[in-house]
Amino acid sequence: MNLALALAALALSPAGASCAKPVTHFPPDKNPSGGPTYSGAVLAGDTLYVAGTNDTDPATGGPPPDPKVGAKIVLDNVRRVVEHAGFAMNDLVWVQIQASDMRYYDAFNEVYRTYFTGPLPARAFLGSGSLLNGAHFELMGIAVRSK
Repeated sequence: MNLALALAALALSPAGASCAKPVTHFPPDKNPSGGPTYSGAVLAGDTLYVAGTNDTDPATGGPPPDPKVGAKIVLDNVRRVVEHAGFAMNDLVWVQIQASDMRYYDAFNEVYRTYFTGPLPARAFLGSGSLLNGAHFELMGIAVRSK
């Protein structure tokens, strides 16, 4: 029975695990709203995990008064991180948006649609209450490299 378990474990192990692609951490300084306690993004194989970024305006330290401008800031932040890692916005397969007020849903979507040319990623839009720096939005996502 032990031989059968050993063979099953071997069969289920990832092929070429010793040749796995390295994990690359992108520092938060590439992510304008990032901080020193996490990576702005982590690339594992062909998958990029994008940390949460928000619509804090670097000039003021707070969100802009208009949620549409805030949506542009947060999406520009994500695009900058994604492109720095060699991906495109259309490589995003999943995003999660947290909004400090669900009344910003339509304003966010109006801007969001302009950042994609293909099918939109799967997503969640969540009401979260207050966000860091009084932000309107925080967005995180996962991108997979196109072949």
